[in-house]
Amino acid sequence: MVYPNVNLKRVFGNVSTVIARKKTEDPDGTNEGGTQLARVLGLGDLTLLGVGSTLGVGVYVLAGAVAKTDAGPAVTLSFLVAAVASALAGLCYAEFAARVPKAGSAYVYSYVTVGELAAFVIGWNLILEYVIGTASVARAFSSYLDTMTGNVMADTLKEIMPIRVSFLSAYPDFLSLGIVLVLTALLAWGVRESALMNNIFTAFNLLTVLTVIIAGLFKVSASNWSIPKSAIPKGVRGGEGGFLPFGISGVMAGAAKCFFGFVGFDCVATTGEEAKNPQRHIPLAIVMSLIIIFLAYFGISTVLTMMWPYYDQDIHAPLVITFKNVGMPTISTIVSAGAIFALCTSMLGCIFPLPRVLYAMGVDGLLPPFFCHIYQGTQTPVLATLSSGIFSGIMAALFDLEQLIDMMSIGTLLAYTIVALCVLLLRYRDPKPAMYEPKTLKEESCIIRP
Repeated sequence: MVYPNVNLKRVFGNVSTVIARKKTEDPDGTNEGGTQLARVLGLGDLTLLGVGSTLGVGVYVLAGAVAKTDAGPAVTLSFLVAAVASALAGLCYAEFAARVPKAGSAYVYSYVTVGELAAFVIGWNLILEYVIGTASVARAFSSYLDTMTGNVMADTLKEIMPIRVSFLSAYPDFLSLGIVLVLTALLAWGVRESALMNNIFTAFNLLTVLTVIIAGLFKVSASNWSIPKSAIPKGVRGGEGGFLPFGISGVMAGAAKCFFGFVGFDCVATTGEEAKNPQRHIPLAIVMSLIIIFLAYFGISTVLTMMWPYYDQDIHAPLVITFKNVGMPTISTIVSAGAIFALCTSMLGCIFPLPRVLYAMGVDGLLPPFFCHIYQGTQTPVLATLSSGIFSGIMAALFDLEQLIDMMSIGTLLAYTIVALCVLLLRYRDPKPAMYEPKTLKEESCIIRP
């Protein structure tokens, strides 16, 4: 048998070229003709999208938990350190958003600078992150409402529809599935309508935070920031007392946890083809949202630790319990209502970027082309939106996702790291080195349906 001569050098050279090929930067992509998506999001919409997706239910829980277990009253410093770290990541996203105003966030940024293989990995990493995030927030929303009604839903479904599989939930959570499908339908209806709903929910959430801070100021006591060690009850983990009961190491340990309270602003970077002026508004929205989020966390942590001793904080519902302890039960009720709005905006912030990533990968041919089908009636990637919402809803209904939270955190850190690396590469390489011009919506791969 005669075997044909195979030029291995040429074969591997072609493979490496495909792996390393890059998307060409498109500085003119902001033109109206550069996208079939609706450019309707202004600076206010983008800022509230970043605030809403980031300032979730954690604002009502995180400060108390970190104060009790890690930092004490110095949780305020932990949030400051976390805010600085998040700002550095945010500035990287802001710089890329100005250079590459396209849908896709870290996926597109890595495609432009590192290459197709890295972009493919990051794209799937983002998909996993947003799917798990959507499902986990939906699960938390369902659990929160069920708890307020005495666990009626959980007890009933465990009895009539039990699931006896170790890695699945004990019962099908239809409420989680339902809320995800409702928000998915809202997103498919149009980005303008979903942005309006997000603005309303985020405004209520911020109003709740402001109410908590103002009400808490009437009950603060500076003595709670200088509690001596002798005043800490025996058997209670309270460190050395004072403002830094657990030392600088406690502040840094708390900052590591507080950092995840700032995760979510990156969804703004997926709106590159729906922002009215992406090169200006997206960077501004990222910075402004991080400032608002820091002020909210700093204000909450300040009044919380000055109202009640840090070592006696409730780690599950610190604000609710603290306001009851100081004789302000009405504020506790307001906090409970605010948590619902916070969960809604967090869920919308997780669902919103997912179809944009699928759309961007579909445009580039890394996913089936139906993901980039745009319906002119809504000017949204309807198929990508519906498929991502249905899949996320099914996961929320069937899985207990606590074990997947760490995986989501790893995905977030990986995306931030890649974006920071890409900024360095973008600054020190030739401005136009790309070898691959991606497909556009005008080609056959992406069909625009009436």
